[in-house]
Amino acid sequence: MARTKSKTKLERSARPERSSAATGEDAPNPVWFKPVMFGFMLLGLIWIIVFYVSQNQYPIPALGAWNILVGFGIAFIGFLMTTRWR
Repeated sequence: MARTKSKTKLERSARPERSSAATGEDAPNPVWFKPVMFGFMLLGLIWIIVFYVSQNQYPIPALGAWNILVGFGIAFIGFLMTTRWR
């Protein structure tokens, strides 16, 4: 019986204790995270729409068709941020 008690005592001490406070990985995102994430997605979409509606005159005429890639790149940053959203 003594051996069983000491074993459970060792098992208890070997288990890591979880605190009720949020750790680094479990912590919620800062308040600014969600607006910035959706902002990037919307900005990329608006960039592409402006490019098509203005018939290649805006947002940056010197880039030409590369404006599409810029718009998708901005939106992609927002989509990448969704992987860290808690």
